[in-house]
Parts: sequence; C-alpha cells; structure tokens
Amino acid sequence: MKTEAKLIRKLPNPLISAVDLFCGAGGLTRGLENTGVDVRLGIDTDPACEFPYTANNNAKFLLKSVEDLKVSQVKAALSGCGVRLVAGCAPCQTFSTYNQKARPTDSRWWLLKRFSKLVNDVMPEIVTMENVPGLSRQDVFEQFVKNLECNGFNVSHCIVDCAEFGVPQHRERLVLLASRLGPISLQPPSMKSKEATVRTAIGNLPRIAAGGTSSRDRLHHGSTLSELNLRRIKASKPGGTWREWDDDLIAACHKKATGKTYPSVYGRMRWNAPAPTITTQFFGFGNGRFGHPEQDRAISLREGAILQSFPRKYRFVAPNQPVAIKSLGRLIGNAVPVKLAEAIGKSIVEHVKNMSCMSN
Repeated sequence: MKTEAKLIRKLPNPLISAVDLFCGAGGLTRGLENTGVDVRLGIDTDPACEFPYTANNNAKFLLKSVEDLKVSQVKAALSGCGVRLVAGCAPCQTFSTYNQKARPTDSRWWLLKRFSKLVNDVMPEIVTMENVPGLSRQDVFEQFVKNLECNGFNVSHCIVDCAEFGVPQHRERLVLLASRLGPISLQPPSMKSKEATVRTAIGNLPRIAAGGTSSRDRLHHGSTLSELNLRRIKASKPGGTWREWDDDLIAACHKKATGKTYPSVYGRMRWNAPAPTITTQFFGFGNGRFGHPEQDRAISLREGAILQSFPRKYRFVAPNQPVAIKSLGRLIGNAVPVKLAEAIGKSIVEHVKNMSCMSN
C-alpha cells in the first residue's frame, strides 16, 4: 500500500484522462465522458468512425492502425494529466461465438498483443478493455493479464450481461480493469436500477414501414422486405420462431436436419424484455431476432443505436452525406454500449477517489 500511496501523491492532479484504442463510433468514449473522464484521443482505422466520434464527443480522432501507432502519440495525448487511462476494445470477431473458425493466424488476434505492448511502453495508471466472453478462454488473453500483473497492475475481469447495467439488450461482455494504484473491480449494478426493455427504449418512436424513413430522422429507416419476407414477418409472433410458420414460409435450409438447430433468425423482439444481442446485421429481418415487436419490418438504424444505449440524438452521419446502411450497421453493432461504458467509467472514478483518500 505504501508504494500505491506514493504513486498517488506523485500525480499532479486527480483528473483522469484517457486514450480510446479501437474507438469506433464512440460508445466507450461517450460513456467514459459521461462519468467525468477526459477522453483526449480516439484511434481507429475506419474513416466512417470520424464523424460520429468527433460530432458527439470532446476527444480528437486519429485515423491510424494501432499497429502503426507511435508510443509518443499516446504519451503526448496523455501528457500533463493526473491519472492516465488506456482503454479499448480490440475487434472482437476473432473471438466471437459467431466465428467458429477463428485461428491464431488471424491478424486481428495480434491486436491484443499490440495493445499489451502499448501498455508496457506508456505504463498508464489504469487500463480497461471490453470484449466478447470468448476471449477469456484464449491463451492470448491469459498472456495479456500476465503481462499486466508483471508490470505491477492489480487485475480483475468478469463477464457481465449488459442488461443488468441499464442497456435494453441482453449482451454478454468481458470487462477487464487493471490499476497500478491498488485493487480495482467493476462495481455491481445498482439494486435500484430497473431492467430496460424494448418498449421503454424505442416504444415511442414514429411508426415507419419497411423501406420507409422518418421525416424527423434519416437513421430511423426500415430496410425493405421481399414479398416472401413480408409474409414471414406477418406470421411471426414476438419472441417466437420460424418453427411456428406454415410450411410454405419456412426456408429450405431450415427444413434440413442441420438447419433445425438455428431458431434464432427471422424472429420478432418482445416489447417487455430486453432486445437480443445487437449484431452488425441487426437491420435485416432474416439476420436474427431483429423484427420489430409489432410493425412489419426489421428495426431501424436508430432503434439499433438506442438499443445499444446511444443517446437518441447521437449523430452518426454528416448532413450532406448519404446514410450507408451496412457501414452504419457495422459501427452501431460493434460499439461498446454506452451504459456499460458508464459503469466502467464510474468504477474507475470511484477507484481513483478511494485510492486518493487512502494516500492522504
């Protein structure tokens, strides 16, 4: 504890400043900023991230691969602050349950090692990472944790359901927190918090048809449906599956023995429950349980963003730019839910306060 107290006393002020690696559209940054963390820089390789990231957050954006990022750039962004935080969510498809063919040779596998090397070179006071649960079973994650511990970090990690933290969506995520100031962990959700549902999240948005767009919001757009899929969604009940359809509506692949084990497609959400996990393809009715609970369409881009707990007025596309559905779907589906990011931020802020009190 003496070493930790000495480290706290050396900090010039209690301000927590952060760099967000793999920042995407800014879900993690938005949540951290909401709790008072000064996020100074977000880094990503996708140019589509820049507008939503800078239009909604105070941080600057750097279009660069973490593999090409210079240590001096990270140190410069965090210079002059008290507690330095390096945060990030390395692209998770490699470790996702949707990717059963992931191999150690996948280039994205090594982004976590680059993350680890940056931590070694910058040596911030705090590190946080959010990712899919499958990562926790991989050797690369074990190596990441051991590296932190060898450098004097206290490390904790857990798998949580985002719905417990106010996200209107069942989404299991791995959350890691590490600190050189002392023991740190994710604070449990408040006992007073109520489970957010699809109805409380998107129930009062304007009605639109499949292929239609709200006059108030270009992102509130429903993808078009073929005549067959329109018949299918009309035959679908909230929380039901395609197994309840008439035989002429069931896809040929699902009639095979191998297809009967995949009921989680072509489904409607339920009003009074959290949404299923929002993926990068949530705007398509056939891609999961992404049918609107009562309107005959898949959920819109805006509805997907709200179910990811982004603020309703979060801007994803510049006024003079077209709405690129697939690109925006990818940004929204890959984002760290803002409410989960807030829980991470609150845990870090409370940790720093506690460590500061112990050092006085």
